[in-house]
Amino acid sequence: MTVCSDVVARLTGRAVSGERPLSGALTEVTLDDGRVVVVKDSAEPGAARAEAAGLRWLAAVGSVRLPGVHGHEEGRLVIDRVVQGRPGREAAVRFGRDLAALHAAGAPAFGAPPPGGPVDAYIGLAPMRNEQGTDWPHWYAEQRVLPYLRRTVDRGTVLPGEAAVVERLCERLPSLAGPAEPPARLHGDLWSGNVLWADDGQVWLIDPAAHGGHRETDLAMLRLFGCPHLERVLDGYQEVAPLADGWAGRVGVHQLFPLLVHAVLFGRGYAEQALAVARSALEG
Repeated sequence: MTVCSDVVARLTGRAVSGERPLSGALTEVTLDDGRVVVVKDSAEPGAARAEAAGLRWLAAVGSVRLPGVHGHEEGRLVIDRVVQGRPGREAAVRFGRDLAALHAAGAPAFGAPPPGGPVDAYIGLAPMRNEQGTDWPHWYAEQRVLPYLRRTVDRGTVLPGEAAVVERLCERLPSLAGPAEPPARLHGDLWSGNVLWADDGQVWLIDPAAHGGHRETDLAMLRLFGCPHLERVLDGYQEVAPLADGWAGRVGVHQLFPLLVHAVLFGRGYAEQALAVARSALEG
């Protein structure tokens, strides 16, 4: 029995009948009762714990579907497999409604981690610290935008003179943020790769960076990297929880955080996108 199979057997209470690598970090494991689980390996300290806590916190709402969590140990997270299907318009509308209900479940504060989740968490492969705040514009600037901007400057990906445009946007966030809203329960890394269109006709979410935040941030990330039938998703969302006036003009403000995260991880191309959306938001 491999180490991976041994962990699965302990966490599921079932014997393992086979395993199949999906990537360097993912392994599909078949149990002796025919069920299939996925094992996700992570070298980052606390990443498996953070993801498990996020999946459970989001699933507790009972709206958006998330894979069941069997547990984690030794840097491995074991979850149920989701069998993928094809995107559909009706599924998109249902997903929008379910996402609105998820956000409405709320969070104790902006930056609040899921119960049992660490303060030092991750968004993808980038560290993400969940320090709490009560005022979204200041929290978003201090805990989401500026830490990643500083890293891009330290690495030479963004020049100090260029960084000034993002710093000016942060100073103006109170006037750019729109009406105040309570903290929403966010997936936190809602790009299209984490949105699974399953063969059961539903949308499932994986790989959260869950925390309390502004609901427009999740929606902005869906648009940033593309989502099938996005306008239908938004139609369903607005049926349940209409967005505040001017939300479309704030998309770039909310995209700034994931763009800077990607600039830290992947370099200059994303930094240029971040600078462009900051300039556009200031000019708008």
